[in-house]
Amino acid sequence: MKKNLLALALIAALPATALAENWMMRVRAIDIVPDVSTSPTLAGLDVSNEWVPEVDFTYFVTPNIGVELILGTARHEVTLGGASLGKLNHLPPTLTLQYHFQPTPTIKPYVGAGVNYTRFYNVDLAPGLSIDKNSFGGALQAGVDIAVTKNGYINLDVKKIWIDTDVKSGGVKLTTLDIDPVVWGIGYGFRF
Repeated sequence: MKKNLLALALIAALPATALAENWMMRVRAIDIVPDVSTSPTLAGLDVSNEWVPEVDFTYFVTPNIGVELILGTARHEVTLGGASLGKLNHLPPTLTLQYHFQPTPTIKPYVGAGVNYTRFYNVDLAPGLSIDKNSFGGALQAGVDIAVTKNGYINLDVKKIWIDTDVKSGGVKLTTLDIDPVVWGIGYGFRF
């Protein structure tokens, strides 16, 4: 409790302008392109590509170092040899540590690396099939913010995220499904 009060007091002591200019929020349209692999026992297992909205928040520790939390969810169809096995949702919040280059005031490329936790939910697969609900994996990122106003930016971003889950039938593991998507994004960011 004392630590929480001390942290709140320190934040309250910071000038409002110091906090105000350290944040960026982006809204993106992302194309999730799974790079699926499984064991030979279930060759042909696949997960659909999906376009979905995504929101992220970046806190700039310094002008060049940022910490970004990426939030989005998607519903994918799972197929085997082209035949549908059903659908599932996943929520993969991803946290990356970024380095922002500043070659010009208007063009700001960045790279990042971090971790993701994926929670599978609303799983509606063929009778008898189930998956593990949780996955932890790494993430890599590269992108660029292009200034269009004083605080507004067009954003282009690509991420590689490692996500896997065990596919089971009657509680017996059939295979590990490596989804490992490449995520392409385009959006708008606002610095505040």
